[in-house]
Amino acid sequence: MSPATSKAEVLEIDGREVRISHPDKVVFPEPGITKLELVRYYLAVADGALHGVAGRPMVLKRFVKGIGAEAFFQKRAPDNRPEWLETATLRYASGNSAEEVVVRDAAALAWVVNLGCIDLNPHPVRAEDLDHPDELRVDLDPMPGADWQQIVDVAMIARDVLTDHGLVGWPKTSGSRGIHIYARIQPRWDYRDVRLAAETLAREVERRAPGIATAKWWKEERGESVFVDFNQNAKDRTVASAYSVRPLPDARVSTPLNWAEVPRSRPEEFTVRSVLERFAERGDPASGIDDSAGSLDHLLALAEELGPAEKPPKASSDGSGRRASRMPLIEIARAKTKSEALAGLERWKEKHPGVVTLLEPADVLVDGMRGSSSLWYRIRVNLQHVPEKERPKQAELEVDYDPWAGKNRPGA
Repeated sequence: MSPATSKAEVLEIDGREVRISHPDKVVFPEPGITKLELVRYYLAVADGALHGVAGRPMVLKRFVKGIGAEAFFQKRAPDNRPEWLETATLRYASGNSAEEVVVRDAAALAWVVNLGCIDLNPHPVRAEDLDHPDELRVDLDPMPGADWQQIVDVAMIARDVLTDHGLVGWPKTSGSRGIHIYARIQPRWDYRDVRLAAETLAREVERRAPGIATAKWWKEERGESVFVDFNQNAKDRTVASAYSVRPLPDARVSTPLNWAEVPRSRPEEFTVRSVLERFAERGDPASGIDDSAGSLDHLLALAEELGPAEKPPKASSDGSGRRASRMPLIEIARAKTKSEALAGLERWKEKHPGVVTLLEPADVLVDGMRGSSSLWYRIRVNLQHVPEKERPKQAELEVDYDPWAGKNRPGA
């Protein structure tokens, strides 16, 4: 964000005052969108955005240094919050707990955006019942080499699987490269059952679309396919909600669509300014989502028919405790930022030009890994397409960042 050029602005929203600090800060330099414009965007689409976040605990993903720097994740609600802002305390199996913000109205939306939350990341539960999700989330995540048409094809198959099992799917662009499909469910099942239902759906999509969709958890085994990411239904996961602005240069928006639009839409069409016009003209295509809650009984019955999913690989025999991958993987970099990790990859490529020519797009694995409060980045290379005698050995990392230095590692 650029330096502020004006004082704070106070907005009156439904009888509540919300202070917007540094309203002239430029959040998106390319289209010239300021912080105040971003707040006003969320207020204009609040009726739609609240369908995704209202009443749900939310992780605050704060871009305090702008979209060019990594965000940090704040689970606990700030102490200096308005007295009218709600919170809910989530408890985890580890024994940890977090009192998280619960957005109920447009004023609360404006308040979290003022903190630097560009996109909104709610849990799939309501504050009134934190143990039973009311939303099943299907995240279609394309691997490198998978094109948009492939994502659309998988989305249409996922819709059919949901329909065949008594659920209504509501699609939206992810705001990045993929598509999200949400299905409201009755809050009768715990997280474990909801994740099992999502995994079963993923396996059924893979069965109906072999080669273009995959439910394989390990990234190196997916090839150039679309991963039906069922693990987004785990208790500690959040997903950018409807009408969330994503931290990309063009201010792209995760936009609800109707199913007729899915085949002919492209994610880059939906930006802050174009979505404002679209919402004013057409309203929210997902306005009926809260009236469509269905049952997981049929998906859970299918889970019994299919039997247990494929077990993950066992731990390696080197005593490290790490899993033994079926693929010939080498690690290239662990870095604090994605740019540092990619720079390390380029240095590795310069050392191994002959190997690089044999790699497929999906052989380069770039992972955003959750640290204690922010993402860090790991890059691995799958040498499956390189003849065994020509495969380089694991060498010293090009970038060797320890995200847990001086901090308590989970499980430690």
